[in-house]
Amino acid sequence: MRAVVSRVTEASVTVGDEVVGALPGPGLLVLLGVSNDDDEADVDTMVRKISGLRILRDERSASETGAPVLVVSQFTLLGNTAKGRRPSWSRAAPGEIAESVVDAVVCGLRDRGLEVSTGVFGATMQVHSVNDGPFTVLVETAGPR
Repeated sequence: MRAVVSRVTEASVTVGDEVVGALPGPGLLVLLGVSNDDDEADVDTMVRKISGLRILRDERSASETGAPVLVVSQFTLLGNTAKGRRPSWSRAAPGEIAESVVDAVVCGLRDRGLEVSTGVFGATMQVHSVNDGPFTVLVETAGPR
C-alpha cells in the first residue's frame, strides 16, 4: 500500500458539480493506492502511520490534534514507469478488492477518533488542495513482494 500524505490548509474532492468530501479546516490529504498483495497487516500499518505521523504544526499528529483527514483512492500511485512511456498497473489491486481495503483504512482512522471524509471510489474526481509548507510525505507499508 502506498499513500501520499500532505499537510493542507484546505482540501476537497468534487465529482461532477458536487463536493463529495472536504476538510472543515487544516488537516491531512491522503491519496491512497492499494496493491494486489496488501493485507490486514498493511491496513493496520497504514492507519497507524497516517494517524500518528508528526507532520502537523509543532510536530504533532492528527491523533494528537484531532485534525481531519480526507482520503482519496488513487490506483495510479501503484503505476510502474520503469519501462517505456506507458505505466504498468499490474501491482494495483482490482477495484473490488481495492475498494474494501480503502474502506478498511477509513474505518480504522475513524476508530481512532479521527474525522474522515472521502472521495467516491472509481469516480472521476477533481481534488483541490492547498499544501501547507509545502509538506508532503510518501508512506509505504511494504515493498514489492
